[in-house]
Amino acid sequence: MTILLPLVSALLLCAPEAARTPASVVNFGHLNHLTERIAFGGDSVAIVHIYANYPGYEWISANESGPEGIACVDDAARAAVVYLRHWELRRDTTSRERGRELLKFVMAMQSDDGEFCNFILGDHRINATGGTSRKSFGWWAGRGVWSMALGYRMFRTADPAFAARLRRGVDRALPHVDTLLERYGQSTNVHGCIIPRWLLYESGADASSELALGLIEYYHATGDLRAKGMIEKLARGFMLMQEGDAAAFPFGLHRSWETMWHMWGNSQSDVLARAGSLFADTAMIASAEREAVGFYPRLLIDGLKKEINIAAPGEEKTYEQIAYGIRPATLALLRLYDATHKREYLTMAGLYASWFFGNNALGVPMYDPASGRCFDGISDSVTLNRNSGAESTVEALLTLTELEQYPQAMRFLHCRKSAHGQHGADLYAIFSDGVAGNVVLVLDTRRSAVRILQGNDAALYRKEVQ
Repeated sequence: MTILLPLVSALLLCAPEAARTPASVVNFGHLNHLTERIAFGGDSVAIVHIYANYPGYEWISANESGPEGIACVDDAARAAVVYLRHWELRRDTTSRERGRELLKFVMAMQSDDGEFCNFILGDHRINATGGTSRKSFGWWAGRGVWSMALGYRMFRTADPAFAARLRRGVDRALPHVDTLLERYGQSTNVHGCIIPRWLLYESGADASSELALGLIEYYHATGDLRAKGMIEKLARGFMLMQEGDAAAFPFGLHRSWETMWHMWGNSQSDVLARAGSLFADTAMIASAEREAVGFYPRLLIDGLKKEINIAAPGEEKTYEQIAYGIRPATLALLRLYDATHKREYLTMAGLYASWFFGNNALGVPMYDPASGRCFDGISDSVTLNRNSGAESTVEALLTLTELEQYPQAMRFLHCRKSAHGQHGADLYAIFSDGVAGNVVLVLDTRRSAVRILQGNDAALYRKEVQ
């Protein structure tokens, strides 16, 4: 049985919001520093420089996979998403215009055939040959579609002519989704895992989930039944890549690709919660809840993981841990709350996002509201990567922009885990802000349920486990 959070107990959990945080923790200062206006493709557009290194945070080019470039669609598209959502949620017209300039860059990187290149070089030429940039329909295309579809939905009234350009960009991409879905129903079996072949890269549920977020925005705007069918087929692929439950390995997680799960970019439960609510599809919502109840609490209780190989359970990697691993789970929990009104999902969303404020393996804040910087990650059990590039910054800002719409979740933002363990069939963790109270997160593996305990209930449970 899930214990709902009474308002009085929630108010006692952490120090009053007015004393703990400003009106908003979202600060676009560092993202603005990473952004540059350039002439490109016959237009004035905005790009986001990919890296900025400690201590001066000057712009740095990407060279991890050979000479990649200075800026890419991957980051510009996600930055456009966070600016557009900030405009939508806060009615901030400055964010609207920043989103518009980034969308112009995204559109300029799309070819007439609907595919995308990813990077531009230092002289602002497109990198058409690099392995992380060549024209294709994969990760950067999915993110491009996501940003253009959201932009189309939001600019339809504010700027119909610009919205029409965005829609044409999405429409050019849809035939590539049709090509993917020609393989719908085809699958293989790898080490006992079903591999649906109609996802990007023939098993990339992670990349396909970001594409699906765009298709959901497109369906919101158009009601297009073709888009609805695409979303439903991609969702069926995600659901096939799910095993286990709260008591059985791998605990209801959605695999990222083939037999692997990794923490970054795994937005399948976010998609399933949104689409399930949109289409009144209870199976989609149940699949998202299966991960949210069986797997997410284990990560909060036992600690985050970088990746897990389902075919070799002992081959887990803990590091590195990055902001891109926090956003998918946090937003999935918020969307599940929207779909089910179960308030335990708000609590878990706040606890996930508390990683940005010190509830992590190093006990250090990863995000600075005063500057808007988010550190690039926790490299190992003792090493903090103090660089602050585009991806980390954008992922933190998107997480917090969405979370701020839920004051109940924000109350947990400054809590830290003080103890965890097992009590009978329960896995539990105790979180405290060090000032006003504790909250106990309990995963009841017998009932496949999450309980949130506060006040006297939390105190009694602590006595039982001590």
